Amino acid sequence: MIERPILGIVAVAAVLAASVWGRSARRLLRVSRRIDHSTGSHSEAAQLAKASLLKDTHATVLYAAVALVTAVAAISTSAWADAISVILLVPVVVSLRYAQQLANHARLTESRSQLEQRAQEVLVQEALAPKRWAARLAPEEVPEFAGFELGTVYQAGTGMMAGDFYDVFRAAPNRVAAVIGDVAGHGIEPSISAFQAKHLLRVFLRQYRDPAQALEELNTQISGMDRGEEFISMCVVVFDTEAGTLRYASAGHPSSFFCGDDEVRSLKATGPLISLERHSTYTSREIPLEGGDLVVMYTDGLAEARNGEQLFGEERIAALIRRDPSVDPDVLCKALVEAAADFATSPVTDDIAILAIRRI
Repeated sequence: MIERPILGIVAVAAVLAASVWGRSARRLLRVSRRIDHSTGSHSEAAQLAKASLLKDTHATVLYAAVALVTAVAAISTSAWADAISVILLVPVVVSLRYAQQLANHARLTESRSQLEQRAQEVLVQEALAPKRWAARLAPEEVPEFAGFELGTVYQAGTGMMAGDFYDVFRAAPNRVAAVIGDVAGHGIEPSISAFQAKHLLRVFLRQYRDPAQALEELNTQISGMDRGEEFISMCVVVFDTEAGTLRYASAGHPSSFFCGDDEVRSLKATGPLISLERHSTYTSREIPLEGGDLVVMYTDGLAEARNGEQLFGEERIAALIRRDPSVDPDVLCKALVEAAADFATSPVTDDIAILAIRRI
């Protein structure tokens, strides 16, 4: 007969707990043996597996001892039943015997956790790096300039690092420069070249009024770096608000478009690709600039969107601009990307950068 029902309930619960921890210990024993076989008994993974096995075995013994002691105490009226509680000393002694080893394993687990955390942080940084780099080459937000409306779009392709870039900045109190370019290839090297070209050109466009002269100086500098076949296509447009003119030069870049007086004209290349030849020459062309005139610049990813063997092409870009030349530049940029995506029968894998500027 059960003399102490509460202890009987504790005994049953302890049996169940011992069973649960026992199954876990058996599973860890199999795992530990497999790790010993594959990596050796002294490996970090093997040590951690043995630590987990020891803890689960200890828990199993502890709950088994509790079950035995409470079961005896529940049914016995003898004073000797209290002496049986000495069995609980067994798991206590085991805990003391392996305390240092368990503490070492805890430190090892903590160290491994910290390493894994740092590895995760590195992976996160690697994932963010292309986005942050692209933000430097083609920022979503560009400065505002009095007398101008600007629109931009940058759509990353499948490459990890971008090679397309654009820039808009004030080259002088009365001159605003707009630049768009594309470095051949994919990966970190073309991306570095794009970054260098973008910021070197800022220096040269502040130094020279003529964009062709700035391109010649840039070509000399980039060619001197000996980057092999890392060619750069680039279009530069300088808006002179004092002279009321637009002056542009293009280094082998796809035709940009100028929209004025209800006419859309292409701004074709005026020289070869940057770094194709060290001593290449470039020319610039000048167009009168009126309020409402619009310039649309883009990289080849837009024109080369494919529908089978057909390319989206310059004619479709020009036609979309003609459809509503007074549309907001930002809306126009987004419409061009959407039109190319609708046209293409396969995903566009190249980077796309678009820059639209209207004189108001």
